[in-house]
Amino acid sequence: METKIGSFIRAFIKRGEKDIFRHTQGRLTRMYSGLLMLFLLFFIAIVYIVLHVIILNNQERELQSLVNQEASFIENSLLKNEQSDLKGIDNQEVVFAGVNQFFYYLVNSNGEIIMGNESDKRMRQNILRLINGRIQNEGEIRKEIVHAEMNANGRGMKGEFHPRETSQDIQLMIANRSIYNNGQFIGKLYVGKDISFAYQLFRSLLMILITIGIVFLGIAIYMSVVMSKRAMIPISGAFTRQREFVADASHELRTPLSVLLSSIDAVEMTIEPQKRDMVEKILINMRQEVKRMTHLVSDLLTLARSDSNTIQLSLETFDFRPQAERAIDSVRPLAAAKQISLHLDSPDSLIAVGDPGRLSQLLYILLDNAIKYTTNGGEVGLALKIEGQQLCLSVQDTGIGISAEDSKHIFERFYRSDKSRSRQMGGHGLGLSIAKWIVDTHKGTIKVTSELGKGSTFIVYIPQVFKG
Repeated sequence: METKIGSFIRAFIKRGEKDIFRHTQGRLTRMYSGLLMLFLLFFIAIVYIVLHVIILNNQERELQSLVNQEASFIENSLLKNEQSDLKGIDNQEVVFAGVNQFFYYLVNSNGEIIMGNESDKRMRQNILRLINGRIQNEGEIRKEIVHAEMNANGRGMKGEFHPRETSQDIQLMIANRSIYNNGQFIGKLYVGKDISFAYQLFRSLLMILITIGIVFLGIAIYMSVVMSKRAMIPISGAFTRQREFVADASHELRTPLSVLLSSIDAVEMTIEPQKRDMVEKILINMRQEVKRMTHLVSDLLTLARSDSNTIQLSLETFDFRPQAERAIDSVRPLAAAKQISLHLDSPDSLIAVGDPGRLSQLLYILLDNAIKYTTNGGEVGLALKIEGQQLCLSVQDTGIGISAEDSKHIFERFYRSDKSRSRQMGGHGLGLSIAKWIVDTHKGTIKVTSELGKGSTFIVYIPQVFKG
């Protein structure tokens, strides 16, 4: 039964492992999609603005031509009839033409209509309020909205049937020109053009462009996926070659390092008594460096195997208390050398689910790290407990602490806040990376809280969803 549970947990963890290439490809896909969509949005905006400006400018030119045409007709009629007013000119004689022309009014200085006509007689008062409500400079073209009421039967001002509408807004473009007769001001001619169709066209155009944008969004995503896959091919190949090199080199280096360590031990036994002091110092330094290299090679090999997913967790249900005691005992000589007191706070029995070997390695890394960065005479404590459905372990020290900036990077490979001090203490910047990998493979979390000069606390949570 336990084997089946372990197999299920391993399969679950394997499915949940982060794939660096998949995430990188996802980021590339989002970047490519974003760039393509940015270009598409820019293109849609340019097209819409250009068409908007062209159509409105064309309407303004037509309106200006129309107002000049009707103003010339009125002035010519005054000269032809030799009149000082317009009493003899019938409204029907004034050209009321042009596409979508809505009204024309000749208004005197008192704001009264001398002559004029409109598409809908009911709109005259509304239009007059627009004209007299604001001073319009000579030759100025302005855009206004006039509210048109519907008949009770739902028919509009031009006879269209709108069964659900009781009113509508009409977009007007209004131009003006002063009328003179022999130098005498007669009034100001206002001509209005209905450009509601243009705004309807703009809305339709915008909907079409949005639809095209949605279609091209799918195309852009597809193209981004293809481009990101192609971009990942050389990256994946280079990473694979690098990973294989690190794994092979680490594996090959373990044997000569073991031979070197054995040779040092053999040489130490053959030292002549009179030369023992000097040679022992040399051999001690050699042994320390070889051990440091062996530890580094072992860490590199662990990380290389973790990258290639060749390490399988052996998940078991076990008592974690003895594992913690053995970890404390393994680092006790290091703590004694610096007069550091070690404390273990744990229940007498702590049943947990996980890989016993990897979780023991996690404890050793955190304890070793705490001892390295704790000054002589300090304290290091390990606390274990079960919180809900999680195993919680914390390692607290009274060491030098970690700055807020360094806390963001301490789990990165080869990161050391103070490279010279870390090298003196035997650190190479891989321990916490391995610790985080162990926690990640158990689907857990690890975090650190620290204050410079007062110490640090590493807190780990490991889910225990299969704990019996």
